[in-house]
Amino acid sequence: MDGKRLANSRYFCSIDSGVPDGFRFDVSGNLWTSAADGVHCFAPDGTLLGKIKVPQTVSNIAFGGVKKNRLFITATQSLYSIYTTTNGAQYP
Repeated sequence: MDGKRLANSRYFCSIDSGVPDGFRFDVSGNLWTSAADGVHCFAPDGTLLGKIKVPQTVSNIAFGGVKKNRLFITATQSLYSIYTTTNGAQYP
């Protein structure tokens, strides 16, 4: 891998409701993604860790706040937020 392309392709995970759109990582390398029924969180090995159910279709997510531990969730007609026990990953 040269840092410019993907390599060693493999199956990672499936979203069982809707289509994933917004993606974010936390400091532990877990993948958080939007779905039709809320937010799905996957471990680095693709294991589903849990879901945050939202009453509207979720379009995007982002970690924010001073500690990057507040998850902002945009949905069909609303903006939701929830504090998490983790922090969003820092990006360069």
